[in-house]
Amino acid sequence: MSVPDLGELRRGVIERRALRPKGPEVVRVEDVEGPGGVRLRHYFPAEERRPLVVFLHGGAFVICDLDSHDRLCRRIAVACGVEVLAVDYRLAPEHPYPAAIDDAVAVLRWARPVGVAGDSAGGYLATMACLRLWDAGEAVPAVQILMCPNTDLTLSGGSVREKGAGYSLDADFLEWAVRQWVPDDGLRGDPVVSPLRVPDLRGMPATVLVTAEHDALRDEGDAYAERLAEAGVRVLHRRELGLEHGFVQNNDPDSNAATDRLLTDAHTLLSEALNPHP
Repeated sequence: MSVPDLGELRRGVIERRALRPKGPEVVRVEDVEGPGGVRLRHYFPAEERRPLVVFLHGGAFVICDLDSHDRLCRRIAVACGVEVLAVDYRLAPEHPYPAAIDDAVAVLRWARPVGVAGDSAGGYLATMACLRLWDAGEAVPAVQILMCPNTDLTLSGGSVREKGAGYSLDADFLEWAVRQWVPDDGLRGDPVVSPLRVPDLRGMPATVLVTAEHDALRDEGDAYAERLAEAGVRVLHRRELGLEHGFVQNNDPDSNAATDRLLTDAHTLLSEALNPHP
């Protein structure tokens, strides 16, 4: 396997960002500093205050930032009627496990959001932060919104082999990226780093979890949705047919329609959390 050029990968993020259309307008956007000095970006969809969702961007643990996912954060804010607080967590390999989880947990403790959301590695960080808080006996967000998440860092799911070449997420790159995040091969099957391996998922938030048919991470995402449901967690799960990993960042009609369905599900669970039936 050839070793990717990390600098080139990060430059590519900037180039792709320039080609991506701007998301919907919001009332204002503020860059702020969070706990430990972590950079945050706060999206306000209306003048009056709204419930808050913390967002953790994807990027295989090694790339992307607040700017790369600006459009998606705007879409979440407008479609779900919530404020969104995006987190510029520390990246590997400069900051390997558990740095990004530590950042996510610190922000959740500080912001006390109704929900936490993330795509790909960000979805992994969202659910890992919830597990960390639950294990510590602390309050967890009412809702987690997981978009094509990593859940098993052993990469043993069949879709890694089936869909790991010829689509948007290459299995060799995925293996390299996971090694940057967790350099210790022997740790990857441990529940402390792989949420799918956690024996008891009771207490996790109500969950929206979407996977894509042509995604190397598809099977572990589907399996995590099943495990959550078996634990009694309310789960809205959909596998989007014909789409690839990262479709929530794309702008073609099929990807936009799938993202709209995801945001409708997110709005449903957030509304249930904010307006529980007696």
